[in-house]
This record gives sequence, structure tokens and C-alpha cells, in this order.
Amino acid sequence: MMKPAPWLYYTTDRTQFSGNEAVRRKSLLAKIAEATRAGVDYIQLRERDLSARALESLARQALQVIRENSGRLGSPRLLLNSRSDVALAVGADGVHLRSLDLAPAEVRRICRAVASPPAREFLIGVSCHTPAEIAAAEAGADFVVFGPVFEKRAAPTQVALEPAPWPAGLAQLSLACRASIPVLALGGVTLDNARECIAQGARGVAGIRLFQQNDVQKVVAALRTSSPR
Repeated sequence: MMKPAPWLYYTTDRTQFSGNEAVRRKSLLAKIAEATRAGVDYIQLRERDLSARALESLARQALQVIRENSGRLGSPRLLLNSRSDVALAVGADGVHLRSLDLAPAEVRRICRAVASPPAREFLIGVSCHTPAEIAAAEAGADFVVFGPVFEKRAAPTQVALEPAPWPAGLAQLSLACRASIPVLALGGVTLDNARECIAQGARGVAGIRLFQQNDVQKVVAALRTSSPR
């Protein structure tokens, strides 16, 4: 029996593009357009250095680019990093939380209370590095992004709920995928090892460089045809 196609989750980082701020923003929007046409499922706008106003402006531009480039492959869901307030203000599809941000269930309660109409379809993803963080995210999140699976990680900027090995490796990914919600693999995922992640139970793969530094159409085509059966 053929498994469903893996979810493909593009996480943005405009600072990886060369040039000044205006050039980097233009390059990022072009990559979002490319990812939309290629058929990625999710785009996380992870521009953590921007002020709320600057993020709002960029998010509105990203949504416009997605609308203009959507076609027969549908439209990716746009999630904003941590800022559920900005996500609601611009009409984004959801928010991506850090594991120690406000609890997903609380974010969902607030979103339903303030959104008009209620944001019942508002997506919530959470970055997790340990089983304890995944267990906490299961109450309210739609999915988690687990990692880093393959690459070493710089010293954490926040205290984890429990010690975590860096990188986590495929064995830890397999344990993570026992969660009651979908788990996406992150951290050093390439076209060569993505199949291994799916084989361990990952619902899909996430990445910055995987999409930003490659032809997205070729990446999507390779990953769509490489999922195990």
C-alpha cells in the first residue's frame, strides 16, 4: 500500500541571501513564489529579527505572492514564527511555536476568542527536541517539527524540558514519531536522507537550506517520488 505523499515544510531565512535588506527580501519573496509553484505544503516565515510591524509587512507580501502563484498544485499554508498576533492580523494560516512559547492549547483558546470568525482552522506547529517537549505539544498542536535529526545544533538559546542529544539521530526520530500528532523531521535533512526519515515514521520533512539553496521544483519532485511504500 502506498503511503501518502510526505508533507514538505519550507522554513524561511532571508539572511541567507546576499545583498542589502531590500535585495534579501526580494530574493525571499521570489523563493516563496518558487516554492508555491512547486507545491510545498507549508511555509514558515521564520524572520525572528524583524519587529512586529516589519513582520506584518513581509507576511502580507508573502500572502500576496502565494495567492498570485498558486495553481493546480494548490496553495501552501503560511505560518508565522511565534507571533500568533501578527498571524491573525494578516490572515495567515497559523503559527509555529518554540517549545517554551505559550502552550499551544492556550494559543488556540486565544485565537478562537479574538478571531472573527473564530479561527477554528488556525494551524499550530511546535518545534520540539525531546519526548517531553513533544508530549507537552500534543495538547493543542496540529503537528510538531522534531530535530535536529542529522546535524549538530548550536548551543540552545532556551532551556529544554530535559537534556537532548545533538544530533538526535534516526532512533530518536523513530521514538518521536510515536506521538499522537504528525511529526516532521528537521536538521540536516537532504534529498539523500529524507527517505530514511519517512521510513522512521515522519509525516514529512522540514528545512531551510533544503529548499532555499536548491531548485524547489526538483526537491519536491524527488521527495514526492521517494517516499517508501
